Amino acid sequence: MRMRRILLVLLLVGGFWYVAAHLPGDLRNLSLIGPGSGGSALQLTEAHAAPEYDSEEQNNIAVYKRVLPSVVNITATNLVFNFFYGAVPQQGQGSGFVLDKAGHVLTNFHVVENANRGIEVQLSNKHKYTAKVIGTDRVHDLALLQIDAPNLQPVTLADSSGLSVGQKVYAIGNPFGLTGTMTRGIISSIRSIRGAEGAPIEDAIQTDAAINPGNSGGPLLNSRGEVIGINTMIASNGAEQSSGIGFAIPINTAKAVLADLTRYGKVKRPSLGISSFAIGPDLAEQLGLAADYGVLIQKVIPGGAAERAGLRGGNEQAYLGNQPIMLGGDLIVAIDGQQVTDPQDIQAIMDKHQAGDTISVTVVRGRRQMTIKLILGEARGQTT
Repeated sequence: MRMRRILLVLLLVGGFWYVAAHLPGDLRNLSLIGPGSGGSALQLTEAHAAPEYDSEEQNNIAVYKRVLPSVVNITATNLVFNFFYGAVPQQGQGSGFVLDKAGHVLTNFHVVENANRGIEVQLSNKHKYTAKVIGTDRVHDLALLQIDAPNLQPVTLADSSGLSVGQKVYAIGNPFGLTGTMTRGIISSIRSIRGAEGAPIEDAIQTDAAINPGNSGGPLLNSRGEVIGINTMIASNGAEQSSGIGFAIPINTAKAVLADLTRYGKVKRPSLGISSFAIGPDLAEQLGLAADYGVLIQKVIPGGAAERAGLRGGNEQAYLGNQPIMLGGDLIVAIDGQQVTDPQDIQAIMDKHQAGDTISVTVVRGRRQMTIKLILGEARGQTT
């Protein structure tokens, strides 16, 4: 019985081989999916060579490869208390970039502001290091960190004073924790904005390169891969994601404060030692001033630079609507020959100086214009 089954199997296999081997060629190529079945055999077209990149793509790739090792992911941990007074750790993420081989890393102040349980920096090679805060500048939203890591690759800092609208830019960072993400766009505008603390950021770089939560503190680059700004905020209308309007702090602003951050752990911001009020043409005419623009000194701070130089504050109170102002003080119209029309102009000039520098202040006192030498003091409180 078993022998019969074996012979039957051999007969079937041999018959199948004979039929398959002796079929005509046209029958052998029949598809199981025929014309009547509604389909056809799948045919793929594949590239026969590696892709060729155009010049723009090549530059994108070159910038990314050159700068990525310098960009870091920053995780700041802080301890908060829940409704039941239980300690709960919270983490926030941002970006930053390596300034030198000694391990200095620049980022935004708001990235590390509440980090009471440590700051961790992760390099592009996935190695993680504990960072210490060297110094912070709340006004300009900057923080300088330091890590102890080998073989660091620093960025190259550009000069942000000659930027142009329409210039191509790149942003590299860690949006939503997605490490090593690069986006590109152009400089949409260069304008003064107010930062998170309400302080003015002069010559802020507006860009349509996608900037999202997690990009804060990362570099904004020119087409050569040089840092022109520090990505800091977006205009999102509450959407908490890119709307095509992002802002970066110009790198020249950071350069001006890095020495103080390294030496003192804070910025010894220079100050005239005054409180002031902006004057435009209409108001100048109403007040009978001898110049139609400038900054009217409301008060000189006792012991401040302005008082030491002999500048005068107001001595007569008046009201502009419901707002009280002091009249009779000196009207500042220029500093070092640069026209001054509002306190933001003074702040921009201060950003280029340090406490102890000597400047020339041009004022109108009564009907007489004069220029006075002044040694800048250190800013304290909300004075200019």
